[in-house]
Amino acid sequence: MTGQAAVRPATADERLFSRTYAAATFSFAAVMFLTGFAALAVVPMLPVAARDLDGVPLYPLVAGCFVAASLFGGVLGGDWADRAGPGRPLAAGVVLAVVTLVVSATSTTIWQLAAGRFLDGVAAGMIAVAINTAIAHAYPDRLRARALALMSTCWIIPSLAGPPLAGLVAAWWSWRLVFFGLAALTVIPSLVVVVMLRNPSWQGQGQGQGQGQGRSRARSKQETGPAADVTPRPALMVAAAVSVGAALGQYAVSGWDVRHLLCGVAGVALLVVFVPRLLPAGTWRAARGLPAAVLLRGLTSGAYFTLEAFVPLLLNTARRVPPVQTGLAFTGAAIAWAGSSWLQGRLQGRVSRHRLVTAGALVMGAAVALAAVGTLPALPALTAAGAMVLAAVGMGMATPSLTLLSLTHSPPGRQGYASSAMQTSQNLGQMAVMGVAAALFNLFLGFGSADLAAYAAAFGLLLVPSVLAATLAVRAREA
Repeated sequence: MTGQAAVRPATADERLFSRTYAAATFSFAAVMFLTGFAALAVVPMLPVAARDLDGVPLYPLVAGCFVAASLFGGVLGGDWADRAGPGRPLAAGVVLAVVTLVVSATSTTIWQLAAGRFLDGVAAGMIAVAINTAIAHAYPDRLRARALALMSTCWIIPSLAGPPLAGLVAAWWSWRLVFFGLAALTVIPSLVVVVMLRNPSWQGQGQGQGQGQGRSRARSKQETGPAADVTPRPALMVAAAVSVGAALGQYAVSGWDVRHLLCGVAGVALLVVFVPRLLPAGTWRAARGLPAAVLLRGLTSGAYFTLEAFVPLLLNTARRVPPVQTGLAFTGAAIAWAGSSWLQGRLQGRVSRHRLVTAGALVMGAAVALAAVGTLPALPALTAAGAMVLAAVGMGMATPSLTLLSLTHSPPGRQGYASSAMQTSQNLGQMAVMGVAAALFNLFLGFGSADLAAYAAAFGLLLVPSVLAATLAVRAREA
């Protein structure tokens, strides 16, 4: 019982919330809602916490170790899901998420806060990969696109309510209460998910696969040959080495002395040596199928999240836009992403998935161009804010489509591996593209260029991954 083999074909009248799928749909939606609420509410509190703990110089480490840890969490969750089904890593992830909020809330030093964020990254990586794998197990192909769209929609309310509520709580009481409150809100839904995942039907897809799974794999090899399962299982130590390398890189940018330089060199060395072992063979050359889908995830994520980081910085510093208006740009982007994701789900079967990826990447390229134009002093400052909303439309089209393509191209019983590779590529894309853009930005400032010119250069760089993604999307198309 693996992948599609584990799923009973759906009748035409069955929907995500029909009796067959309602329990799984509500549970997955609750997990994603709380994950989004915690992520969007916690991130604005990190600068406040770092200042309160006298750890502002280490803020890049606190902000970046979450992404670094999610690399390890994604590989751990994917390998665990392939061996025992998605239930156990999902349950472990939601429980760990509660624990990490308590760790962060009780921080007495910046290092404890960093540890809490690191553990939260592990939990988030496990949850994301387990959810994608569980969707592959729980739904037929006809419903998977809509299930992924629903997961994106679950971020709308958190994007509207999370940041302002967290800001009010921090202003009236303390940033610690934000973490404690989120932990309390997450406990009961987490327990519900754990209980739901003990259902015998989930045991059948997980630990209880047993001989049925072995027979399925044997049949697959007989039908497709020994080369069907060609992707090696990544060692967890390799994933840990990559996470450490990424964390060292984040620490290196917090200072310019010899110690930080050595940490940066060590981090880059670890990434160069171990990253290729976490990705499918042929990823860097966009080999057809899963490797191309994995590379496209890194390119699109790197372009989008770098844009999301630099546009607010531009608005708040160079263009002097009030923070409330900048916050509305985030809200608009979240709504646009969810709406676009819903639309691609409705286009299932009408438009090829790789064409949706191409369209999404082209929309993101237009958004990058709009952000660059928004640096011109003659134009309204909020022109750049519109770039965030437009880029979110592109990501809403591309991200679910790439996830579906990765599940389609994954070998039998290896949806967990495919999901973890996509998560790894997303995180690496964020760090790599943002690092290069930041280096270019600082280079322009170092030569005495105006702030707006430096922003324009950084935005111009983002055209490269956007155009590459649009060009290479055809290599990820379904057979």
